[in-house]
This record gives sequence, C-alpha cells and structure tokens, in this order.
Amino acid sequence: MIRSIAILSIAGACLAGCTTMAPRYTRPDAPVAAAWPTGPAYQNSGAQAGDPEASDLRWNEFFVNPQLQKLITLALANNRDLRLAALNVEKSQAQYRIQRADLLPTMNANAGGSVQRLPAAVSGTGQSMTSRNYSLNLGSSAYELDFFGRIRSLKDQALEQFLASDQARRSIRISLVSEVANNYLTLAADRERLKLALDTLESQQASYRLIQSRCTAGAASELDLHQAQTSVDAARVDVARFTTQVARDENLLTLVVGARLPAELLPYGFNAVGALRELPPGVPSEVLRRRPDIMQAEHQLRSANANIGAARAAFFPRITLNTSTGTSSDQLTGLFSPGSLAWGFAPQFTLPIFDYGRNRAGLTVAERDRDIFLAQYEKAVQVAFREVADALAQNGTVAEQLEAQRSLTHATSESYRLSQVRYSSGVTSYLNVLDSQRSLYSAQQGLISVNLTRLSNLVTLYKVLGGGSE
Repeated sequence: MIRSIAILSIAGACLAGCTTMAPRYTRPDAPVAAAWPTGPAYQNSGAQAGDPEASDLRWNEFFVNPQLQKLITLALANNRDLRLAALNVEKSQAQYRIQRADLLPTMNANAGGSVQRLPAAVSGTGQSMTSRNYSLNLGSSAYELDFFGRIRSLKDQALEQFLASDQARRSIRISLVSEVANNYLTLAADRERLKLALDTLESQQASYRLIQSRCTAGAASELDLHQAQTSVDAARVDVARFTTQVARDENLLTLVVGARLPAELLPYGFNAVGALRELPPGVPSEVLRRRPDIMQAEHQLRSANANIGAARAAFFPRITLNTSTGTSSDQLTGLFSPGSLAWGFAPQFTLPIFDYGRNRAGLTVAERDRDIFLAQYEKAVQVAFREVADALAQNGTVAEQLEAQRSLTHATSESYRLSQVRYSSGVTSYLNVLDSQRSLYSAQQGLISVNLTRLSNLVTLYKVLGGGSE
C-alpha cells in the first residue's frame, strides 16, 4: 500500500502539469498613442541622444548628492509604507505556497489507541470484558485529482497575486525614492527663501534706520519713514512664514524617512543639491511596460483570468482520494507483528447536478472580475501615459522659463539699484525705491521657485519613466 500511495503522489504531480480551463491570456493593446505628444511644449528637452534611459539608472546613479543618498538609504530601511509592502509580499508568497501544496497529496502519520471495559450485562458473553485497540497509520485524506485543472488554476491565481504584490512593493519603493528627493528639494528651496527673507529684513532695517536719521535731520518726510516701516514689517512676516514652512518641511521629511534626521544631512540651499541627469523619453510601449504599477495591474488581470479556469472546472466532476496504510493490534507489542497490516482506500466522486445556478453565477463573477481588472489595467496605462506627457511638457519649457526668470531678476536688481541712486539724489520719492525693492524680492523668490520646478521635474521624469531599479 505504501507503494500505491507513492504512485498516487507521482500521478498527482503529473496531473499538476495538466492544462487548465482558463482562457488563453493575451496582453491587451495599450489604449494610448504609439508616440509621446508633440508641439511647442515638447521642443526644448535637455536630453541628448546618448543619455541613458531612466530604467537603466539605479537611484544612487541618478541622485549623486551624498547627503540625499544617505537620506534615501535611511528611508528604504525605515519607511513604514515600504515595510508594509514587503510584508504583504511575504504574505502573498506564503499564500501561493499554500495553494501550490494542494497539487500534491498531504501525507499524515496517525497513531492512536483505545481501551474499553464492558460490563457483563451488555458484553454479549455474560461476562465483563476489556477490549484494546492500537493503530499506527500513514495516509492521505481528501486529495483531489486535478483532472480539469481547478487546483492548478487556483495556484496560477495565487502566483499572479504574489507577483502583483511584489510589483506593488517596487512601485512604492520608486515612489518613496522620488518623494524623499522632492521633499529634500522643497526643504532646500524653503531654506533658500528663508535666507532671502532674512537678508531682505536686514537690508530693510538698515534702510529704515537711515531714513529715520534723515527724517530727524529734516532731509526725509514721515511718509518715507512709514513706507520704509512697511518694508521692514513685510520682511518680518516672510521670515516668520518661511521659518514655519522650513519646520514643516523637516517634519514631513522625517515622516517619509521614518527615522530621526541627522542635521548634517539636511540641505542649506540649492547649491548643496547637485546636478541631476536629463533623461530621454524613450518609446511609450517600452516605457509603460517597465513601470511596476503597470506590471502590477497586468498581474492582477492575469490572476483574474486564471480564476476563470477554476470557475469553469467547477462544472465538472471532482475525484478525491482517502488512503491509509499501517498496522493495527489489540496489543502495543503486536503493532509490528506479522499479520498486523491494515489499509484503507476510499475514492469519492462528486458530480454537480442541481446547484440552482451557483456554479454559473460563480463563472459570471470570475468573468466580470476579469473585465474589471482589464479596465483597471487600461486606466493604469492611460494614467501613466498622461503622467509622462505632463512631465515631458514641463521639461520642454522649464529651461526657457528659468532663463527668463534669471533675466527678470537681473533687470529688477538693476532697477532697484538705480532707484536707490535717484532717491539719494533727491530725484524721486522713496515710493519708487519701495516698488523696485518689492519687484526684486518677488523676482528672487520666483527664481527659487523655478529652480525647484526644474529639479522636481527631473525627479518626476525619473519616476514616471520607470527609474529606480533595484
């Protein structure tokens, strides 16, 4: 009988390789254009023909700043969202292993014994008696012969769910890397803004003291003094506002990293950020296929497709086996004696006849799940295409915007300098100086914003083009 059980195990392994009743899977056509959009917004990308694509660059090859690299490393080790994603992968892997185990018989060893005393009145012999029974068995119970691929379809479904969870982890990992980088850049920009506000406050306080002296000497009016006071107060407001914003940026970066931030890793301005690579857009079909969120959606679609096979197999008979072999005796010492061999073989055949539409409804549910995941897959492709197109549109214009902002800042700086000269010469009122100073301050703040936009756009491009490979 042990030989029979071994044969059944081998047969089960062979049946595990049988064809399932799942529909043949074909990757859906991407519901997007075959090329990225074109037009004035896409003409000035800084990428060159020989630049590496995002998917070919590891994150530490794209982000070259040592402080930022250390922060990203801390985040990868401590971020709780990424940790949850990794745990979900391990859980899905274990669930797949459980489902895969159903392809082969489960062998169990059982040992038992019983002792029973019957009084004379019920023993049948007119005398009291004590009966003993001991057994030792090895066997398999409720093993399904997978003739129609139901178990294999469920195993394929679990496998695709496991692969989808792994792609979800990769997607969260890429998002985490880009989020740390963007928060780092935002903190650098706000610290730059705070520094500019402090410098402006110091300059306005010096101007106020000068005008106050001139007002005391009768060389300036009280109107000039009050106008200078408005500049000082406005600068104080900005200093307080950007001080708060810097603290909030640090709190957000701490949350994303998931650990305390060493002070030496925090940026003090854009000069410490370092350069980021320009990235070519590549071909849409290849770029979208490499993105983990698209791969996750496709694995979920394949999982639903495999589940249809299990739903179809439910219409056909199920054959389950219960087998056991071992020894049985009324004495413990007799378990291994000649003639104590005991075995059992109990196949069971189940054919659904009247289920009141349960199996048909189950197949409908499986087919609609497949349609739902197909729509979700197509939506994921469309969203990804739009994300890349938006990033490319901004990348194509941000260089010109930066050049124009630099020119504006230079022009307003000269205007402010000349207005101060004219006021000192008594040609114009202090109101002209105040207007020029406000224009310069606004242009300088705008230059910081455009610099942040340029760097953040490169980070976004790296993310949406499938960068961040492990």
